[in-house]
Amino acid sequence: MKRIDQYLEEMLEKGASDIHLSTNHQPCFRVDGEMQFQRGTEKFTEDELRELLYEFTPERNVKELEESWDTDFAYELPGAARFRVNIFLDHEGIGCVMRQIPSRVPTFEELNIPEGVRSFCFLNKGLVIVTGPTGSGKSTTLAAMVDLINRTRRQHLITVEDPVEFKHRSLGCLVNQREVHVHTKSFSTALRAALREDPDIVLVGEMRDLETMEIAIETAETGHLVFGTLHTNTASTTVDRIIDKFPADRQNQIRSMLADSLKGVIAQTLCKRIGGGRIASCEILVVTPAVSANIREGKTHQIPSIMQTGRKVGMCTFADDLLSLVQRGVISPEEAYANAIDKPFLQKKFKEENIELDLSLTALDDIDMQMDESENASKSEKARKKLHINPRDVTALRELILILATDENPDERNGHESLEYAQKLLDLTGQNDALTLVLISASYGELAHFGEATEWAKKALKVAKANKQKELTTRITRYINLYKRGIPLRGEAV
Repeated sequence: MKRIDQYLEEMLEKGASDIHLSTNHQPCFRVDGEMQFQRGTEKFTEDELRELLYEFTPERNVKELEESWDTDFAYELPGAARFRVNIFLDHEGIGCVMRQIPSRVPTFEELNIPEGVRSFCFLNKGLVIVTGPTGSGKSTTLAAMVDLINRTRRQHLITVEDPVEFKHRSLGCLVNQREVHVHTKSFSTALRAALREDPDIVLVGEMRDLETMEIAIETAETGHLVFGTLHTNTASTTVDRIIDKFPADRQNQIRSMLADSLKGVIAQTLCKRIGGGRIASCEILVVTPAVSANIREGKTHQIPSIMQTGRKVGMCTFADDLLSLVQRGVISPEEAYANAIDKPFLQKKFKEENIELDLSLTALDDIDMQMDESENASKSEKARKKLHINPRDVTALRELILILATDENPDERNGHESLEYAQKLLDLTGQNDALTLVLISASYGELAHFGEATEWAKKALKVAKANKQKELTTRITRYINLYKRGIPLRGEAV
């Protein structure tokens, strides 16, 4: 018995999802999403922890750690559970995180996966992406989908993972699971090789680089069903993230390829259950002809509106799913609000359904106040504080969008986020507010989508002229000239 096993047994007893071992710290467990230090236990020294970890780390991974300063692999506690392991170096020494991999693949019902996801498992070809932040349950959702495919179809399924988490034995399907650095050198290498291995379905554990993304899209285009994961927060931003990975001169081509090959996006996050445990909240995008057209034309900011009216074809927004979880008594209104992407919209839904929301329990105000008081708080962080106080504050929205789209500091800018806020502003002000249209154009400019930036700036110009806003008309004309030259706005006062 290795010494790590006693920590893992304690982890299982506590029902923890992860264990954290760090130099100069006590062991720490993540239970229901919260970190719990093991008070009363000794802190690890650098030498003690390194000795503990090297006892069960494969020689190959020890070498990789020493060369690259981090490494991933899987470890099994015999007869109990498997764990995904990451060992890394930080400013204090060596550290390790181990995440439990359930021994049994959970069902759709246990995971709260909407029925709309089931239809993705029966596609013959195309690309399906599962997305969400780290630790949101993406691998588990994919495992449930693979299990359903394995039980209901008669095909060849290849997975490429780092590391292999859930083990699938061949049932109806022939299942080949390959682990990066053990059975193949990289995701892209394995994915390219898969095309010569007579697959029907390919699962890519993580589309982490441009080459892997490109091959995945090409594989889907050539008549295969491809599943992959990304680290994005919403369905619509997933599309933008993929496109922005490619050079500007190829983005129109990739938009066209995605419009044809992408079949669906499942975005998810984990929420705290009432009574303990966690449950996934999901957003589902089904790529209909309307969605496909928006992808092709670079109008992804319109996708959320399509999703709100697409329930009949299996679409679902985070707001709808969070509301459903609250109505079923699974999560609290405050937990739903804390996990919502569009908080004002969810608040509106709560009011319509007569659901009480106690914002004091979300702890957002306290967190944001601390943020504001920090000398290191960024301009965008301070602007977000104002929006938390009043999410419908048009002035605060304009301020935040301007920072995200045009600030001279690149660390402040985020084109995708800027565009999301600009859409919210448009919902509040309508199409007859020239400033709103200018801010949408600036957001597209930050994303290097200069055609769309010019189009929105021209709309703004028309409104400004109609309203006899002479100074603004002059500025907008200058902005259009910049966009035509491929130059985004920087440091503008709009």
